[in-house]
This record gives sequence, C-alpha cells and structure tokens, in this order.
Amino acid sequence: MFDAKMTVRQLQAETRLRRKKPYRRNKSRLDRYRMEILALRQHGASAAEIQRWLRQKRVCVFLTTVTRWLEKNDGQILSRKN
Repeated sequence: MFDAKMTVRQLQAETRLRRKKPYRRNKSRLDRYRMEILALRQHGASAAEIQRWLRQKRVCVFLTTVTRWLEKNDGQILSRKN
C-alpha cells in the first residue's frame, strides 16, 4: 500500500541533503605568496608584473585572478591601517 506521509518524509530528507552548502572561502593559490605580492604592490608593481613574477614561481594564473585577489586583499590591508 502507498504511504504518502512516509514518501514525503523521505523526499524532504533527501531535499535537506541536496541543498547547497554554505559558501566557505577556499584558499587561493596566491595566498601562499601573500606577503610577497603585497610587498610588490606596495612598491608599485602592476597586476601584470605580479602575474609575471608568479609565473617565474611556476604559479600560472590569469591576470583577472591577480586583480581580483588584489582587490580583496590589498583593500583589507588599507582598511586595517585606518
């Protein structure tokens, strides 16, 4: 016999498992070179120059990755100083 109540409970339990997990910021490959990148930036290096420096370190990333990382991390440094 079909038990609708039990079927709905199973479907709801399945829905809870399928729900998207909350976003946790994963570590970027650039985080490993955080201090060096910020020092280069502080001394006037452009995002493209930092990208080339990273490539010398065998870290291949797109220019947009570097610029987004700088926007997030360079801004944090500036806000901490004020």
